Amino acid sequence: MTINSGGGGTPHKVPTIEDVARLAGVSTATVSRSLNTPERVREGTRNAVASAVKTLGYTPNFGGQVLASRRTNTIGAIIPTMSNAIFAKALQALQETLAARNVTLLVATSQYAPDQEQAQLRTMLARGVDGIALIGNERPPEVYELLTSRRVPFALMWSHPDNLPYLSVGFDNAAAAAEVARHVLELGHRRIGYISGRTIGNDRAKARLSGVASTLAENGCELAADDVVLCDYSLEDGETAALRLLARRTRPTALICGNDVLAAGAMRGARRLGLAIPDELSITGFDDIDLATAVSPALTTVRVPHSRMGTTAGNLLLEWIDSGTQPKSVLFPADFIFRSSLTEAVPVP
Repeated sequence: MTINSGGGGTPHKVPTIEDVARLAGVSTATVSRSLNTPERVREGTRNAVASAVKTLGYTPNFGGQVLASRRTNTIGAIIPTMSNAIFAKALQALQETLAARNVTLLVATSQYAPDQEQAQLRTMLARGVDGIALIGNERPPEVYELLTSRRVPFALMWSHPDNLPYLSVGFDNAAAAAEVARHVLELGHRRIGYISGRTIGNDRAKARLSGVASTLAENGCELAADDVVLCDYSLEDGETAALRLLARRTRPTALICGNDVLAAGAMRGARRLGLAIPDELSITGFDDIDLATAVSPALTTVRVPHSRMGTTAGNLLLEWIDSGTQPKSVLFPADFIFRSSLTEAVPVP
């Protein structure tokens, strides 16, 4: 079977189970068993089939007739987690944009695990989605090779990589975090702790940490290794991280946090120690989710363009699907929002 990328491009042959069998040197029945009941197939044969699947970029075809028409009117989105509110608004905006064109959104989660993201991606491709929305840009090269070889339109949300030629709809995480650090410095803080999400496989967390660290260093206030705590994105982890930083002999006067959930947890930890916020400790977040104004004092943070990213990603994916031509990437601003949780530094004994 061949599908055309649109816009007069060269038809692209979708790999079939026969192609996999031929490359692996086995029968199509053996390929099927290797994929569906691998315990019934010898290890050497399984490995040969797995190698052929990877080489060809093959995914089981659950809808040949639909693929032949090149449209399923579905778009997939793979997000790191559903337990964090930061993705909700963007997904809602993405879904509303697609629904206006009678396109269905399929959502899966990766739990920040590259292998799980790849598995979800292959499942969505097997079901013939017309396009894919992904979060961030840090993933193995073979993922991009698979998407480009299959000519499936895809958008990278939440980031704006300069070194990749792919469609991105996001903002500059490093620059936004750097602005937070500048405001903290301007208020006289020099003893600063940073609470970050885990950076492995998470380019957004890595960029925010880099933006803060480089800005502090430029102003003679370098982050030492024990000034930074990496943790999961939860209230409990934010609280534990804050208690760890605040237990130091010379405790920070400000905690910069990688998102609002961590910042809310840090507030809880500070109060356990009897510290007044912001009089004795300033705290900042990132994202400006509803939690930022539900806590007291209200949280100084960065307003991420959640809904605009979702709407724009949806429109650009539909444009790409219709035209066969990749649209230009979009870089949104992320605004610093000053609230009561940040104030001037006070001397600490």
